[in-house]
Amino acid sequence: MTSWCIWTETIGKNTIFKMNFIDTHAHLCKEYYPDCLDQVVQRAIDAAVDPIILPGVNAAGLDEIFESVDRFPGHIFPLVGLHPEEIRPDYREELAKIAAYLDDPRVIGVGEIGLDYYFSREYEKEQIEIFETQLNWAKERQMPLSLHIRNAYEEAIPVLKKFDHCGLKGVLHCFSGGIQEAQWGIRFGFALGVGGVVTFKNNKLQDIVKEVGLRHIVLETDSPYLAPVPFRGKTNESSYIPIIAQKVAEITGETIETVMAATTENALEIFDKIPKN
Repeated sequence: MTSWCIWTETIGKNTIFKMNFIDTHAHLCKEYYPDCLDQVVQRAIDAAVDPIILPGVNAAGLDEIFESVDRFPGHIFPLVGLHPEEIRPDYREELAKIAAYLDDPRVIGVGEIGLDYYFSREYEKEQIEIFETQLNWAKERQMPLSLHIRNAYEEAIPVLKKFDHCGLKGVLHCFSGGIQEAQWGIRFGFALGVGGVVTFKNNKLQDIVKEVGLRHIVLETDSPYLAPVPFRGKTNESSYIPIIAQKVAEITGETIETVMAATTENALEIFDKIPKN
């Protein structure tokens, strides 16, 4: 484990170990927290959730993301990408605008990108084209990925197979597949993003977490969405990560400290541009 996330403090004859969680996926921008963004970030830091990774979803939202990054230096780190539900007829111009940020030293990865056929297949072919374009960005720069795949594993897996042995790594954000998809993702170098859904009753994610174990998961909130129980249906925030971790601890039979250490190490291994000291 790196010294960035675990350090010690000696009190008398006792050595106290301290560490942080990482929220690997949150949308902490003024759009969602117009009057309380500072407080939301501070509550996360106070809850030992630090750093927090902010994914991009389109070009227009990047100004807000980088405003948050600059407002909370060392605490928030950005990804850039075009979300599959944000595709419009001018998507090539949109991609060009996003690509201009790829060499910004603040950017630590590509995301959130992928395929989503939950509501519509209107842009089915375009989604695949855009997905491949952004996977190539990550391949060329050896950047980690945040993948959004919903109702589309059958279509996504053939695309990702084209990039096998390219050294890609990342997170299957808000993982919603079954154990077969989980095992496939792990084999290809991806961790499973586990968020508030794992606290919901009668969900298959609990069984998958138990099956794959701590080595292959990272924690996320997807704030402001998908708040964990007992805040389900309310605005989510990064300070709720310990609630998610406690549920993962119950599922795996580990302590919350072990969950913290393992998931933080996994996240830092993936998002390796986050400073570790």
